[in-house]
Amino acid sequence: MVGGQADVKLVSNAMANATRRKIMAMLVEKERTRADVEQAAGASMLDYHLQMLQQAGLADIKDEVITLTDFGKNFMETKAEKPAQAKKDLSGTAPLQITEVRQLLPCIADVSKFRIIARIEPQLRGALKLLEPLFPRARYSERIGALIIQKGNVLITLYSNGNVTMTMISSEAEARTVLEGLKETINKAIISGITPAPREKVKVDHAEVYKYLPKTDCKICGEQSCYAFAIRMVGGETTLEKCTPLLETKFATSLETLRALREYL
Repeated sequence: MVGGQADVKLVSNAMANATRRKIMAMLVEKERTRADVEQAAGASMLDYHLQMLQQAGLADIKDEVITLTDFGKNFMETKAEKPAQAKKDLSGTAPLQITEVRQLLPCIADVSKFRIIARIEPQLRGALKLLEPLFPRARYSERIGALIIQKGNVLITLYSNGNVTMTMISSEAEARTVLEGLKETINKAIISGITPAPREKVKVDHAEVYKYLPKTDCKICGEQSCYAFAIRMVGGETTLEKCTPLLETKFATSLETLRALREYL
C-alpha cells in the first residue's frame, strides 16, 4: 500500500533524530509548552523538528502547547513494550467492558459535533486484527495497531491498548450508544469463540476523500485542484502529507479522518 509505506517512512524519519526522540520522551510524561521543549531540547531548528513530528502524526501543537496525538501515544507505548503477538483465533479472549468516557471535545471542523476519547478493558492486543470482518466498513492498520471502523460520518478507532477515539459524534449519549453497540458486537464473537471469516475489503473513492480536503484549490500539493489531488491520492500517485494546509488547526478533525480513511486505500 503506497500510502502506508509513505507513512512508515515519515515516522521513521521523524524518530531518526536524537532531538526529536528527546521531545517525544518528554511528551510521554506530560504535555509541554514550547518554552519547556526549547529549554530542554534547544532552540536550534526547533520549528523544523516540531513540523517533522506533526507531519508524521506523532504530535499536535495548539496555542504553544505540544501534546502527543493518539497515534503518538500508541507508537511510544509499542516502543516501550514488546509487540502484541498476533492471535490465530479468539480463544482465551475476555469479553469487553467500557470503563470510561474520558473526554468530550468539540470537533474543529464542525462545532455541532464532538470528538470522544474512551477506554475499554481488557486490552484486545493481538486479537484486535481478527475482529475486522465483524464490521461492514472496517480496516485493521498494522502501522498504528488499531481497528478503524466507519459508520456513516462517525469514525471509530479502536487501539490494541484499549483506547478508543470517535469523531463527528453529536452527544455523549450517542457516544455511549455507539460504544455499547461496539462492545455487544465484539462480545458476541468472543463468547461464540468463532473467528469471523475474512471478507473483501471496502474501498474509499475519491469523492469521499475530497469531502474532507480544504477545497481551497491552492495548488501547494502540485495538483490543479483539491478534486484532482483526491483522485491521485486514491490512485496511490500522491500522499496526504503533500496537502500542507491540512496541518492548520481548523482542519485537525478532517486530517484525522483522512488519515483513517487512507487505511482503506
